[in-house]
Amino acid sequence: MSGFILGHLSLFELVLVSGVLAYSQYIVLRAGVFSMATAGFAALGAYAAALLAVRLEFPVWAGLFAAALLGAAAGLVLAWPLARLRGVFQAIATLAFVQIVMSIGLYWESLTGGALGLNGIPKLVHLGHLLVVLAIVLYVLRAVSRTGIGRAFDTIRQDETVAVSLGISVVGYQRLAFVLSGALGGLGGGLIAYRNYSLVPEDFGFPLLIAALSFVVLGGRNAVLGPLVGALILTLLPEVARPLADYRLAVNGVLMVLAIIYWPSGVVDSVILHWRQRKAAHPPIEVAP
Repeated sequence: MSGFILGHLSLFELVLVSGVLAYSQYIVLRAGVFSMATAGFAALGAYAAALLAVRLEFPVWAGLFAAALLGAAAGLVLAWPLARLRGVFQAIATLAFVQIVMSIGLYWESLTGGALGLNGIPKLVHLGHLLVVLAIVLYVLRAVSRTGIGRAFDTIRQDETVAVSLGISVVGYQRLAFVLSGALGGLGGGLIAYRNYSLVPEDFGFPLLIAALSFVVLGGRNAVLGPLVGALILTLLPEVARPLADYRLAVNGVLMVLAIIYWPSGVVDSVILHWRQRKAAHPPIEVAP
């Protein structure tokens, strides 16, 4: 068993990093925000953490905290104009934000290394660090879900008109969702930097953006464990389907189409819904004393 874990250690680490990025996308979708900014937040956090480690020799936790803080600040700035947009307009605006961040990474060569990338980053995170970070993220998100914030997010996502009639500040809560998404995205970017040894702007392009969205769509947008399960499935799939490596993108696409058709709520949410329906259809029989 230990030999299996050591042989697939890098893959397990990738699943955990992907899970953190998935939660950055999850929190905005749960609040009814069609944001695609996770890749941009991750890029900011990754370069910030890497530069602090390489040039200032910051310890790992300080670098990750700085990455999350920068991501949250970027989310706050981005939320100010974009929380009033809706639907496809939010998506286009956040895509523009990702493109701006990638352009900065590409053309600010003195800081980021440009197209050649930022190299020589020490590997500061290992499986134990990733497990701790993911446990903290899960705890925070579960706590948020059980408070009025989580209920407000769900109400806004389901019907903004009802949310307004209940006195919920739609713009205020969506700005909060942007900030939380930015913090998680920046944290995920910091983990990428401290795991990959080098960074190039292409690491945070369209594939990462689609991957983060796919994790949530496949896993589920309601249950807190949904994005992690989606990240687990889509990260392990290329390893399981190695004979189809040349057709990996096509296989992922087919899987997403099947998930949307047969599990429109996501794998985890669909399983929970099925379990609740089955429990309601077969209530426990009370035995008379």
